[in-house]
Amino acid sequence: MSVQEYLKPEVINQIKRLDLRAKFVVKGFLQGLHASPFHGFSVEFSEHRKYTPGDDPAHIDWRVYAKTDKYYIKKFEAETNIVGMLVMDASESMGYTYQQDLTKFDYAVCLAAALAYLMLSQQDPVGLITFKDKIKASVPPRSKRTQLGNILSLLAQLKPEGPTDLGGSLVQLSAMLKTRTLVMIFSDLLEDEEKIMDAIFRLKHGGHDVIVFHILDEAEVNFPFQGLCELEDPESRQRVKVDATGFRSEYKKQISEFRESLTRRCQSNSVDFVPLDTSMPFDRALMEYLLSRRARC
Repeated sequence: MSVQEYLKPEVINQIKRLDLRAKFVVKGFLQGLHASPFHGFSVEFSEHRKYTPGDDPAHIDWRVYAKTDKYYIKKFEAETNIVGMLVMDASESMGYTYQQDLTKFDYAVCLAAALAYLMLSQQDPVGLITFKDKIKASVPPRSKRTQLGNILSLLAQLKPEGPTDLGGSLVQLSAMLKTRTLVMIFSDLLEDEEKIMDAIFRLKHGGHDVIVFHILDEAEVNFPFQGLCELEDPESRQRVKVDATGFRSEYKKQISEFRESLTRRCQSNSVDFVPLDTSMPFDRALMEYLLSRRARC
């Protein structure tokens, strides 16, 4: 797909629908994720709420108390811009599709474009890192209107190929990031779970916010194959013959357990894990995530 195809009118309209008239984006998504980390140094007054035990007494509005004889807390919102970094897996396995119009890579690009659009609409800088077995190319974070085109132009030049090393690439990224960043990872995570988790937790413990979009092809989730078939690893080229009908139950069990383990470990470390497959319309999948995130904030 070319950058023009990514930016065709129907795609732009899908992205614009995710904006929800800007107010939802600011209040429900971006600020919902980041008001707390930036609270305390570059803030503006927002509104009052009733004092509850555990609140900092320093935030009590004594003028309101003098008038109402009740304790109210001043709420503040961060003015500091959020720096976003899209981290895109461009290894060969991401180029796979069984019967969907979009490969996993195409699907990831659509998600990334929507999130970049949302951030740029609020003048928050966002950049891009692409990786395979190591970081390959990048677009530094910017908040200019032309940044979406810059990001998609780089993605349009990429062909998913070669082996992947998400863990090693995230360690590289950790060393590169100099400011607190919202790191948005798009990958099929088809490598060693421990290595992936160690690298993700390194980012989190470095003070960054992390969202992992786990993108699989519909066939990788549902395993629709029948009878004796030959499966090939797209990166190692190793082949194996299996009785697909007899293997389906065990395969689906392993995929489910893999995702459940990733979800559990991410949640315990305050990392958002978003399991997706390419049969889900990307705009609906992203909207459902934003709404669920908003409900938790």
